[in-house]
Amino acid sequence: MSLDGPVLGVETSCDETGVALFDPRRGVLGERLHSQVALHAEYGGVVPELASRDHVRYLAPLIRSLLAECGVERPAGVAYTAGPGLAGALLVGASVASALAWAWEVPVVAVHHMEGHLLAPLLADDAPHFPFLALLVSGGHTQLVAVEGLGRYRILGETLDDAVGEAFDKVAKMLGLGYPGGPEVARLAEQGCPGRFRFPRPMVDRPGLDFSFSGLKTAVLNAVEVHGEDPRARADIAHAFQEAVVETLLVKCRRAVAATGMERLVVAGGVGANRRLREVLLAWGRQDGVGVFFPPPALCTDNGTMIAHVGALRLAAGERSGWAFTVRPRWPLSELAPPGGLAGC
Repeated sequence: MSLDGPVLGVETSCDETGVALFDPRRGVLGERLHSQVALHAEYGGVVPELASRDHVRYLAPLIRSLLAECGVERPAGVAYTAGPGLAGALLVGASVASALAWAWEVPVVAVHHMEGHLLAPLLADDAPHFPFLALLVSGGHTQLVAVEGLGRYRILGETLDDAVGEAFDKVAKMLGLGYPGGPEVARLAEQGCPGRFRFPRPMVDRPGLDFSFSGLKTAVLNAVEVHGEDPRARADIAHAFQEAVVETLLVKCRRAVAATGMERLVVAGGVGANRRLREVLLAWGRQDGVGVFFPPPALCTDNGTMIAHVGALRLAAGERSGWAFTVRPRWPLSELAPPGGLAGC
């Protein structure tokens, strides 16, 4: 089933209000993104109620501005993030998207936030083809996934405790850095020297593809308690922590490639913007003949483009969600089904 026109994507799962128009034939027509980083920075993390209120404040003006800029009066369909995420924030996007679709008399579809990240590299010029492996690394997820096609995902391994992005945020707090923590730790790590500290590479000495970062986080805390007053030591700790994370992810990716025989790896999610991770995985890919694909950095963090993209794919495949919307703050990727399947929202 073809779509005669662009799809409006709405993303409000956490602390970014993102909207975009994606046309299956012409690509991304336009996008808008409002970040709440400054709003939450003084609290050191996202405050759910403030996030929801900010989405209410900015979502409609962003959509109005986007449609006017692109000269679109009535999209061919609407897609919104239904989960996982903050319940209140998700409800803002779901209600606005469903109401607009009803008013425009166009189809609407609920999108899984992590599927948006998972397929964002398909928007790049050198997009990979199915099947491929995917490393999902974000504030709430660390997973290795075998991707056979749209909605056909098999979880190979996942974190048993903290997600890697969460570990970055917690280490940032230990080091007295700002929010969001990932970019702050990465910047400080660039000033550090290798060798002074070496932290554990969790679960690399046992079989399997699962992850764990709680022990690494504890090791960093112990080092900070002893050396944290020294600015040079803090930079060295950040460097050693980042190296431990990157090496752990590399080991697991190598292991997944060996286990599945797949020769393409997609890296998606906010941590996929980490420069050191990109350097190491791309170097490994060149050495071992594995194609490693990243979305553009702007599509690593939450955005409306990835939701519009997945929404267009699912709408074109005939999926519809109807007017009675539901959000799922907890929505395992393993429960997602191909278009026409039984699982989902």
